[in-house]
Amino acid sequence: MAASSSVKIGIIGGTGLDDPDILEGRTEKYVDTPYGKPSDALILGKIKNVSCVLLARHGRHHTIMPSNVNYRANIWALKEENCSHVLVTTACGSLREEIQPGDLIMIDQFIDRTTKRHSTLYDGQCSALPGVCHIPMAEPFCTKTREVLIEIAKKLGLQCHSKGTVITIEGPRFSSRAESLMFRSWGADVINMTTVPEVILAKEAGMSYASIAMATDYDCWKEHEETVSVDKVLKTLKENANKATSILLSAIPLIGSMEWTDTLHTLKVSTHIRSVCTGDSV
Repeated sequence: MAASSSVKIGIIGGTGLDDPDILEGRTEKYVDTPYGKPSDALILGKIKNVSCVLLARHGRHHTIMPSNVNYRANIWALKEENCSHVLVTTACGSLREEIQPGDLIMIDQFIDRTTKRHSTLYDGQCSALPGVCHIPMAEPFCTKTREVLIEIAKKLGLQCHSKGTVITIEGPRFSSRAESLMFRSWGADVINMTTVPEVILAKEAGMSYASIAMATDYDCWKEHEETVSVDKVLKTLKENANKATSILLSAIPLIGSMEWTDTLHTLKVSTHIRSVCTGDSV
């Protein structure tokens, strides 16, 4: 089936998962936004006739720490390129015995433990976005897009958990053991440093957002297990990065062939549930 003209996929690649070679006919585009510059140049291309825009979250040389990523500029840049969907990859630590290093998790909920990040596009910096946005966040991730990713992962025979709650911490340090145990008691399944505010901003922008999380370690809660380190994270990513890539290469053509009018309309409508400058109630 031919790709839908209304579908354009933004891909935000996380640590070790931002290979531009997945795109055909690549070109680079440097842009600016009302919120400053995004993490790097946008790389435009196609995956099996579906238009895509790839952006390295931490910059192509991984020079931007999680707290300093310009999440708002990244999302705005993808929206300005008319992306209807945002598919992202992220490394994470496992807080559950059953989620083993190398496993994939299609996260469906988040807990926010960040402290230093701009978490809304509606802060007065962009004249095109007046007012205050009170975006519904009961379902942060797009269910329909997640279902596609889960289906593809299963067809590829990959070890994939169909849901999970991620807790996003500020970083750049890893958790203390006391924190890791506390996060487990809160119901978090995995831990990372980037999902928030990215998922919130994508929802404000009216885009379908879904995340492929890859467990790299057991954080530090598990006794008699090597605690998380940068070397361990990178080693696991290097061994397993092809899993996320294979999902994207199969899922994107399927997403491009599907009908998304109702889903995208619902996302746009939810963005308009807000209080405006005049003091209207939500």
